[in-house]
Amino acid sequence: MAVKESSASKIKFKGVDALFGLSEEQECVREIPLDELDTFKNHPFKVFRDDKMEEMIESISEYGVLVPGIARPSNSGEKDYELVVGHRRKYACRELGLKTMPVIIRDMSDDEATVVMVDSNIQRENLLYSEKAFAYRMKYEALKRQGRRTDLTLVQVEPKLKKDGQLRWLAQKSERQ
Repeated sequence: MAVKESSASKIKFKGVDALFGLSEEQECVREIPLDELDTFKNHPFKVFRDDKMEEMIESISEYGVLVPGIARPSNSGEKDYELVVGHRRKYACRELGLKTMPVIIRDMSDDEATVVMVDSNIQRENLLYSEKAFAYRMKYEALKRQGRRTDLTLVQVEPKLKKDGQLRWLAQKSERQ
């Protein structure tokens, strides 16, 4: 009688990137040095050393960072990446003396990063009302800017994106008339 192969033996796990549905071409989870992670500008949520932080530190010391943070390439030039999500995890890693942290590197605009940052933090239990209010306002402003047309000017008959040659041609044409 032949032993039947279990279906579990057919499952191939390709790594953390596959677990989070990331392809190698798009984005991936990388171990980034903590010193290369800059704080997200205007980050409204404070990082406190409270009971929840103690639990996180204990969890990371026992199991490691289970959920990677999210960062984007930095525009400031001071550090390589700007941490959008994962400030508490970064704090806990630093307290444990870790040098790196798993992070998903994602290319995002300021508005996209703001929405991701607010959505990933707003569900936390112990947020101050002022933090929630500021975060919701940031998200509202970011969403309001999305979809805004940038190809319009105050002049109704002249489009904004004229080439210099076209402008010279129009000027010469108006001089001839």
